[in-house]
Amino acid sequence: MRSAVPTRDLGFLPGPLKEKARVFEEPYRGICSELFERGDAYDVLKGKQLIQFSTTSHIRGITISDAIIIIDEIQNMHASEINSLITRVGPNSRVIICGDIRQTDLVYSKERSGMGDILKIIKRMESFDLIEFDREDIVRSKFVKEYLIARDDLEKLNEVMPLGF
Repeated sequence: MRSAVPTRDLGFLPGPLKEKARVFEEPYRGICSELFERGDAYDVLKGKQLIQFSTTSHIRGITISDAIIIIDEIQNMHASEINSLITRVGPNSRVIICGDIRQTDLVYSKERSGMGDILKIIKRMESFDLIEFDREDIVRSKFVKEYLIARDDLEKLNEVMPLGF
């Protein structure tokens, strides 16, 4: 599941809902291609109904049972969106939450990521395990790793504005 940031409303994109959501699916096409070493892996998995993609805009009223639910880019979701997702979890389902508050796309003053709130909640729940990654876990290019470390160091020294807040 992924938030349809920046608008949550997919109406600005042309075409029916499936076409509108396609742009948000693209990262997963690349991930599946890399994992399974074939360019059509995502489409094959989707065709076999082994994988399903949804935006947060259209999940009200459903229960997701017998599934692994990956909530991706959580730093771009409001607390109400996250709550809506978590309360859709049905029997025999597992939830994986992914996000980095330093990479939020929420830029308007009225928008606030719900990531901090959900982290506080799940730290109090026995049903969740929390795995936090640090500098050694960066797997992007050497250039990106160097940039992220320099940015983080300068934020700590208050020499650049913190991202995501």
